[in-house]
Amino acid sequence: MSRSDLLALTQDALAALANRGLVKRAAKDLDAGTAPELSLDGDGALTAVFPDGATAVLPAAGGLETATCTCGAAGKCRHRVGAVLAYQREHTAAAPAAEAEAAPDEPVITTPAVITDDELRAALGPHALKAAEATRKAGYTARLTWPGPDRPAAAELPAATVSFLVPGLGYVHTDATGPARDTAIVLAVWAFREAGPDAATVSVGGANPEETLAESVALARQVLLDGAAGADAVLRAALQREAKALTRRRAHWPAGAVNDLIDQLQRYEDRSAAYDPHRLAVLLAEIPARARAAAHPQGTPAAHVLGSEEADATPLTLVRLTGLGARVGTEGDRRTLELYLAQPETGMVLSIKRDWTIPEGETLTGADVAARRLAGCRIGSLAAGNTVTEAATRTAARALKLGTGRLAKTQVLPLGLAWNDLPSSLRATDLDALAAELAERPPALVRPRVAAESLRVLAVAETELLGYDPASQRLHALVAGTDGGSAIVRIGHTSAAPGALEAAEAALAAGPLAVAGHVHRHRGRLIVEPTAILTADGPVVPDLAPGDDSADLAAAGDAAASEPVSAVIEEAIAVCADLAHQGLRRSREPSRVRVEAAAAALNKVGLQRAATDFVHLSKALGDEDEAAKGAAWTAAAVRMLVTAELH
Repeated sequence: MSRSDLLALTQDALAALANRGLVKRAAKDLDAGTAPELSLDGDGALTAVFPDGATAVLPAAGGLETATCTCGAAGKCRHRVGAVLAYQREHTAAAPAAEAEAAPDEPVITTPAVITDDELRAALGPHALKAAEATRKAGYTARLTWPGPDRPAAAELPAATVSFLVPGLGYVHTDATGPARDTAIVLAVWAFREAGPDAATVSVGGANPEETLAESVALARQVLLDGAAGADAVLRAALQREAKALTRRRAHWPAGAVNDLIDQLQRYEDRSAAYDPHRLAVLLAEIPARARAAAHPQGTPAAHVLGSEEADATPLTLVRLTGLGARVGTEGDRRTLELYLAQPETGMVLSIKRDWTIPEGETLTGADVAARRLAGCRIGSLAAGNTVTEAATRTAARALKLGTGRLAKTQVLPLGLAWNDLPSSLRATDLDALAAELAERPPALVRPRVAAESLRVLAVAETELLGYDPASQRLHALVAGTDGGSAIVRIGHTSAAPGALEAAEAALAAGPLAVAGHVHRHRGRLIVEPTAILTADGPVVPDLAPGDDSADLAAAGDAAASEPVSAVIEEAIAVCADLAHQGLRRSREPSRVRVEAAAAALNKVGLQRAATDFVHLSKALGDEDEAAKGAAWTAAAVRMLVTAELH
């Protein structure tokens, strides 16, 4: 009898299950001659007695999670790992020469699909299957890596990645912890079971999207008809009930849109300067757009549109996070911060949001924010360093929460060249390929509502500083990717970050190694709004840099002429926003005149289908059919928002 599970474990697999330091120390001890005495019981349990008196026992089932050791170490230890390595070495040395020379049999590769629900229940308990069933009812998708001679089976779920390092459930590695870990393993097994042979992605389960969003669409139409001023407390209460119902049904993205809609209506009620009619219009267009996209059989999977595949919150084990900078802004009388951290293992960018009231008669700049502390660490250090934490939770929207208790350990180390180790999904070297990738995404109205979805690190080969344009109050530079393509780096002046332009100019003039920032396409060009710039002297976070806005900046050349199509698109969106603000029921003849003017302007620049939508909207505003008014506004608003994104 032999332990095939132990023989199948590679050093990389052991490092994933324990850590690489333990693997190296255990191997070093064996090389020094301190090998344990091994014995294999009849039930398959491996016992290893070490010269230092410690005894490690590895049961036949359960993997390293169920292994025990008398050394007193909590969790994994060098003795448990050393027992595996010693068994592998002994088995290799004992193999007969004839067996080594014989032609090897074709390896039998099994997939997690063969694992039954009874096995899952026995290993993980009934609660894991019950929690996973709730996710399956809502629907989820998984990206699969099928097992091969040199790779384990893996399932990339929205909330975690699950790797089956050897066949079965004994040696499963995932970045989730606690009950979320067990649920993720069940979902991964079901994904393999549901997928066809060698399928790269699979959608599992899911509810009827029309039934899921019917009430949300009806309430959004009611807000559209009444406008911000007419949305009373009764309507806001109905929206709050619907947001909670959507969350229970795991429709996280529509729930987020409804919550944002409630927030905008409350801001208007409070006469807050943070109320934004344009944002209100986007939300009123997003809810029906998601309902339509989720119900379309040939479009984006409904689970992606609804966010039903996402876990509410995923506790993370010991995790390393790479700082990608920060943005500081103003919202009414509050100073806002969004801090960006990459999780290299999953290829995700996580964000931490905070805000503070600006003291009356005082300023609170980005440099002041950088000196404040979060989870015991300076915000400036978190934004520009490597963070290692044992107390982190990731939400469905990719928001990160860091623990602050006595047991919540968080440490920040220098960034170094950690950006070079980011996966290709986050680090772009070919900027033309990145532009093509962005062009193929679904519209923002139906994409996952995750924080920093467009944040990337661009590896830079050359930089040309284009200078500062006083009219737009923006600094521009042209950067070339190390593998081709180019992008415009653009950073604007804000009172919240008076030192940003000066710091960005100095970093760009020094010849940056890479730029991290929000990336989008505009008029065929790739635009980057930087959150951090990596130079040979280290990272620079412009929004957190000190300064008083008194530095002289190099002037740009002639300003680009205004582009008529962009101006017409922006005016058409503004018309839609004005109608949503006042309410379609309250629209009068001046509103119809403005809609007709937008239709004429759209037709003049060649956007004829959009012009037709505005003609229909004008006619609907003149009728009493409220359903027709709502449908016409939604069609016009959705088309213009998508057009603006693609232009």
